[in-house]
Amino acid sequence: MTEINHQRRRWLALGGVVLGAALLPSEVLAAVSTPKPRVLTFRNINTGERLTSQLKNGKIANAVDLKKLDHLLRDRRTQQIHRIEPQLFSKLYQIQGNLGLRNTEIQIICGYRAPATNAAMNARSRGVAKNSYHTRGQAIDFRIDGISLAKVRKVATSLNNGGVGYYPRSNFVHIDTGPNRTWSGS
Repeated sequence: MTEINHQRRRWLALGGVVLGAALLPSEVLAAVSTPKPRVLTFRNINTGERLTSQLKNGKIANAVDLKKLDHLLRDRRTQQIHRIEPQLFSKLYQIQGNLGLRNTEIQIICGYRAPATNAAMNARSRGVAKNSYHTRGQAIDFRIDGISLAKVRKVATSLNNGGVGYYPRSNFVHIDTGPNRTWSGS
C-alpha cells in the first residue's frame, strides 16, 4: 500500500509543477529559461575606441558587428580596413570563458596591419614577421587587464589551434589562425 502512495504522490507533484508552469506568464518563463547573452568587449588602446558585440554559439552574432570590428582593428598608421577572420573572435571568446571571465574588456594592441606598415616594422625589428598573419586579418595582439599574460598564454595555447606568441616585455599575447605553434618574443 505504501508503494502505491509514493507513486501517487510523485504523479500529483509532477502535475502540480506542470500546472504551475502553465499558469505563469510567458515573459516570466522566457526570463527564467533564456541565458544571458555572452559578449566580447573590446578597447583599441591606440585609438581609445570601444565596441561590445554579442555572441551566439561562440560566434559574433551579426554582420554589422563584424564590420564594426574590422574598423576597430584597422591599421592605425594607414587607417586601412581589412576583413578580420571571425575565428579570432571565437578564440577570444574561448579564452575569456576558459579564464572564468564573462564580458570582460579585451585590450587590442594590434589587429590588421597593412603590408607597407608591416614591411616598415620588419625593417626596424626582427621581432616582426615578414609575412605576418596581421597583414591577412588573421592575427590579434591583446591583453586582458588584471589577468597575467602567462595565464592568458597558457589558456590560448591549450586551445591547440593557431599561433600563440608571448611578449611579456611588450605586454601582450598574439593569437592567429595559422598553423598550431608557439613562441616567445620581447
